[in-house]
Parts: sequence; structure tokens; C-alpha cells
Amino acid sequence: MNIGLYQSAAALSSLERWQDAVSQNITSGQVTGFKRRAVQVAAEQHGEVLTEPGARADRGEGMPALFPHTRYAIAFQSGENNPTRRDLDLAIAGDGFFTVRKTDGNLAYTRAGELRVRADRTLVNNQGFEILTADGDPIQLTSQGGAPVVTADGTMRQGDKILGKIAVVAPENPGRMVSLPGGLFLADESVGMKPVEKPVIQQGYLESSNVAPLREMVDLVNISRAYEANQKLIQSRDKLLERTLETYS
Repeated sequence: MNIGLYQSAAALSSLERWQDAVSQNITSGQVTGFKRRAVQVAAEQHGEVLTEPGARADRGEGMPALFPHTRYAIAFQSGENNPTRRDLDLAIAGDGFFTVRKTDGNLAYTRAGELRVRADRTLVNNQGFEILTADGDPIQLTSQGGAPVVTADGTMRQGDKILGKIAVVAPENPGRMVSLPGGLFLADESVGMKPVEKPVIQQGYLESSNVAPLREMVDLVNISRAYEANQKLIQSRDKLLERTLETYS
């Protein structure tokens, strides 16, 4: 068995998964609060290659057969907070996520604070999901009172009325969060979402994605070169095997 063919084929599969992640980063690079997808490729042993006649794998006399293994991860580093001068644009400076309630009633978490006012004057995000307070309630503006004001700790006021304190929570195990389209994340009990003790919210700002377009383009070039190299290795081994069969047939 030509183990090199299988190793190169596994490398092509890993490169395709890496390219999928890079393509998603480039596509979503303009999405507010988007967190880039990272790919980790490591060599894992699967069996042994016997290089000497009479060697036995069960005695550890072979060389490790290494294959690439791909893992997806999310880079949670904060993006840059850019001023918008819009009263309903909010950004978190530091750790934490806003909490929203989806239309199915489940909670989700996001760094995107681009809010809108629903017909019933309830604050929702750009996907129409209600943004929640620390008490788990939606925020409803009054018909009078002027523009809302949000202090650094998340307290929202409209005139002299306090509308609520926007919830900012942080995960104990961020690697267990599940990403959704639009910069949303789901978190079960294993994630351990806890309130941030001293959140810092900036009104009139939005957090950009943490995608660096130049880095992603460099990754695409590296992927293309590695893919081409593995294709040539497969072709070379295939021709060598063909000549071997012709010689001994």
C-alpha cells in the first residue's frame, strides 16, 4: 500500500476545509461583531509504516504514519470599535456579549450592537431579536422622552426614566459556543455564561469584525500552493506505481 497517496489525499481534504474557513472570513469581514474562523492543522498518528523486511507493527518496529487532522476554532479577539454617532449603536469595550432572545424563545449572544426600534417600540438587533436586560426582560422605549442615553455600565435612560440595564455576559468556556449566521452564538450550560462585573458599553459605536483581509488573502495563497504541491505528489506517486506495475506485469 502506498501510504504517501493517502497522506497527500488527507492533506488535500484538510486544505479544502481551511479554504472554506478563509472564504467565510472574507465573505463576513464586513459583518458587525463577526469573529473570524481559525483552522488548526496538526499531525496525528494512524498506524505504522513497516520499512524493513520482517518488521512487525505490533512490536513497534515501524515508523509512525502521520496524517493531517483539522480542527475549527473561533478567534474571539475584539474588533475595533468605530464611531457612528447613532444613539442606538452600542459596542462593548472589553470582554462580554449582548444577550438577545430569538423568535423561537431561545437565547443567543452577540457582539453586534446595531439596534432598531420595533413597531411596539421594543429594542431589537438588526436581525429582529429582542435585546435583553440583566433581568432577562426586553427594553421598550417610551413615545416621549427624547433619544435614549446609555451609560458605560449599560444603564439605558430616556429622559428621567430608567428603561433597564443591558445585560453583558461572558463565557467561562468560549470554545464550546456554537456560531450562527450574523455574528450570533449559542451557549448551553457547559459554556457557563456569567454576568460581567464591570462592563463598559460605548454608545454611538459599533465593533467591526476581527478579520484582517490581507491575512486572509495570504492564507489563500498559501493554501493554493500547498494544494498544488500535494496534487503533484499524488501524480508523481501514481506514475511511479504505474511504471512498477508495468515492469513486473
